[in-house]
Amino acid sequence: MTKGVIATPHRLASEAGAQVLRDGGNAIDAAIAADAVLCVVYPQMTSVGGDLMAIVWPAGASAPVGLIGAGRSGELASIDAARSRGHDAMPERGPLTVTVPGTVEAWGRLIERFGTLGLGPVLESAASLAQNGYVITAQLSDSLKAAAGMLVREPTAYALYPPMDGGMLLRNPDLASVLQDIGRNGINGFYRGEVGATIVAAIKRRDGFITARDMASPSSQWVEPVGMQYRDVTVLELPPPTQGLTALALLTRLQRLPPAELAAGPGLIAAYRAARDAAYGLRDRLISDPDFAPVPTEPFLDPDAAVTADSVGPDGGDTVYLCAADEHGNLVSLIQSVAYDFGSGIVAEGTGILLQNRGCYFKLDPAHVNRLEPRKRTMHTLIPALAIKDGRPWAVFGSMGGDGQPQLHTQVLINLVDHGLDPQEAVARPRFRIRAGGQTVGVEATYPGAAELARKDASVQLLPQAHHTLGHAHAIVLDNHAVWRAGADPRSDGSVETVR
Repeated sequence: MTKGVIATPHRLASEAGAQVLRDGGNAIDAAIAADAVLCVVYPQMTSVGGDLMAIVWPAGASAPVGLIGAGRSGELASIDAARSRGHDAMPERGPLTVTVPGTVEAWGRLIERFGTLGLGPVLESAASLAQNGYVITAQLSDSLKAAAGMLVREPTAYALYPPMDGGMLLRNPDLASVLQDIGRNGINGFYRGEVGATIVAAIKRRDGFITARDMASPSSQWVEPVGMQYRDVTVLELPPPTQGLTALALLTRLQRLPPAELAAGPGLIAAYRAARDAAYGLRDRLISDPDFAPVPTEPFLDPDAAVTADSVGPDGGDTVYLCAADEHGNLVSLIQSVAYDFGSGIVAEGTGILLQNRGCYFKLDPAHVNRLEPRKRTMHTLIPALAIKDGRPWAVFGSMGGDGQPQLHTQVLINLVDHGLDPQEAVARPRFRIRAGGQTVGVEATYPGAAELARKDASVQLLPQAHHTLGHAHAIVLDNHAVWRAGADPRSDGSVETVR
């Protein structure tokens, strides 16, 4: 009998999740175990100091629930405070971009509501890998070398993450201690104890915005996913402050085309360019923290609604996406990130925790909906997805990719729904991504018609086959609501693990 399946962007994470399933844990336990491992072995992509979003379909439930684990800006954050530090726009890195880590609280809330094993057993593999070391992959090696000029500005970060070759061993014993403490004592100490105080002190030394009161007040939020009908499935995304509505806006506009016109090729790229201009324009004008300003859903789901984007935001984004299912009927779609590669570039001394730079998405324009304000969540790129067919869960899918995640979501979904592809082929097929502002298009060289398109259009950049900048997508599909099929993106270091 099959106990479960998990797909992640790193083999060690998939193996950790699979072991939790073997040990009697459910899909939620397995997903958190895998995510914690990714926080250790994929530091260029994610961290305990990042944020986490999830959509969970619990066993026996009639509908899924979403969790937004987005950390807020510090109480000292303001446009004037940023400008007094010499900035006319939000910096991309550094202490001003650090927001309260949402991941650990999200782990706690997921385990409390849905888990079966508790945090201790779930975090064991991650703590062991941080303590004893793990072998660096070629992707991590490339990232370490590329980021060296940024990381070297922070001695603690550079000492932990120097340029290293693939095959070498990397350890993070301070992070192992943090993970062990969370496993033994729960999440309270992370936010209100010694670890939290250490993070706050690190930010204060660097003249950032986070205070002890901010760390003591994490604010994960249970939400109802927002959905739309696409062909014969209902696609669910998370509501604001995430950019989930942007993916639905793309689908709303693309589904007016017959499936034949959605075949891979220059025509599809042209259709995406037009749809992207509308969808991202709406996102950039309307999406922010709904606690500060209401975000209307209707314009995103109106295929004729469009506004011109008033600014070009950050185009970075390194993230991990994973999905898992179990024999009981639990299904989870989970995404977690440190924002840019290696986040803010700051490692809080003595913790081994790389802090995210999610605050770089804020604006210093007082009239902008996503302006920097105290204790606010910025427009958030992280979006897991789930699709329903005939009233039952049919698929979970998602991808890393920052600003480009809505484009990657919709390409995977079109592969699954319009072209009927197996999940492995759906996530592996050549892809494209229209960059921020729509000025350039990155296209894998193996994409149909890519070479000819590049000859005719100077804005088209040909990328190598299976290029990691086009996301690490993963998916699980439930055939007849009983048989799992899964896919792990060859652009990542990941795998699918099935437990029998």
